[in-house]
Amino acid sequence: MDEFALIGIFLFVLFLLLGTGVWVGLALFGVAYLGLEMFTTRPAGEAMLTRIWTGSSSWTLTALPMFIWMGEILFRSRLSQDMFRGLAPWMARLPGGLVHTNIVGCTIFAAVSGSSAATLTTVGKMSIPELRKRGYPEYMIVGTLAGAATLGLMIPPSLTLIVYGVSVEESISKLFMAGILPGMVLAGMFMLYVAGWSWLRPSEVPVIAERTTLKEKLAESRFLIPIVLLILAVIGSMYAGWATATEAAAIGVIGSLILAAVQGSLSWEAFTQSLLGATRTSAMIALILMGATALTLAMGFTGLPRALAEYIGALGLSKFSLLMALMLFYIVLGMFLDGISSVVLTMAIVQPMVMDAQIDLIWFGIFIVVVVEMAQITPPIGFNLFVMQGITKHEMGYIAKTALPLFAIMVVMVFVLIWFPALATYLPDNMRTAAGG
Repeated sequence: MDEFALIGIFLFVLFLLLGTGVWVGLALFGVAYLGLEMFTTRPAGEAMLTRIWTGSSSWTLTALPMFIWMGEILFRSRLSQDMFRGLAPWMARLPGGLVHTNIVGCTIFAAVSGSSAATLTTVGKMSIPELRKRGYPEYMIVGTLAGAATLGLMIPPSLTLIVYGVSVEESISKLFMAGILPGMVLAGMFMLYVAGWSWLRPSEVPVIAERTTLKEKLAESRFLIPIVLLILAVIGSMYAGWATATEAAAIGVIGSLILAAVQGSLSWEAFTQSLLGATRTSAMIALILMGATALTLAMGFTGLPRALAEYIGALGLSKFSLLMALMLFYIVLGMFLDGISSVVLTMAIVQPMVMDAQIDLIWFGIFIVVVVEMAQITPPIGFNLFVMQGITKHEMGYIAKTALPLFAIMVVMVFVLIWFPALATYLPDNMRTAAGG
């Protein structure tokens, strides 16, 4: 059968299942089963069971629930209040004032969370009431928070990078290192946008009456020490080659438990709720991954990825043209699926194309994350838009409109990555990799 007809059948079944409210993981299982039963001679049940067990027993995957649990523990601590208190004195005098706490707060929390939703909820709980109280424009509060929270997908420990690494069989530690510099650059670009807004519309920036001395700023900065130490322990242990991603995740869980206990927020209820929250999220992602593993198997047996890769190769597209096509493809796909689902659903087809074009898989992982970040703030299914709507009660269209400038910045970031690939490859190429990373 023609590969495009086969793609049409698979997509029809997939969107039919998704449209009827079937969970993403189960929908992927359904498409995989159909593909194996109708278009191959391999027994579907036995083949899927073997492949799923092999994929699910990967040691690398244990990092995923550990990092999720770490984020859940910190979400239930007093971290957000302490973070605002430590950041505010330093941000107040920057062009744009305390709006920068949204971006810097998201950047810091992203380094211990791995999830854009957790980053958005935690930092939003901290900053929105404070910024409103001080008279900052609502569109800047909402837009910068919705956009900057996507940094949770890139700055390690990123759940999306873990899923990508497992899908393409690349080192999680190297992918984490690859996300640091682009994440910092993107955060810097967001801060430049805030500074530009303050220069273009100075009348909208509230006047800060009180001045703080350097001594007072340093005194307030003590509230940032615990979170900075936790970030250094998690990321530093991987960069130094002392720990794999899984071991660093365990360090993060222990560190976050100690931090919550010292803050006095580690009650039995908070502990059990964090464990239940991490279990629910991990189970959801695991189901999606198992469905994607089954679909990858079915794709392989039908020969679809190879046929598509050959077709793309025959078109003679340059690397740049292929990347532009993939960027548009993931932006559209991200309008209907969350980031992790988009990655696992497409890797079986996209990976052969990327490898055939001789694109570095570590670099491509960061490219994918930037594009998936865009999808988090694009309607109708932009995940951050839903979370932001729940926090602020604004209309979805209003939130998407306020986040549009940050979407444009992410598009620019894609071109920055293409022009300066070393931004993503320098750290992983020069890190001391721990065994089994």
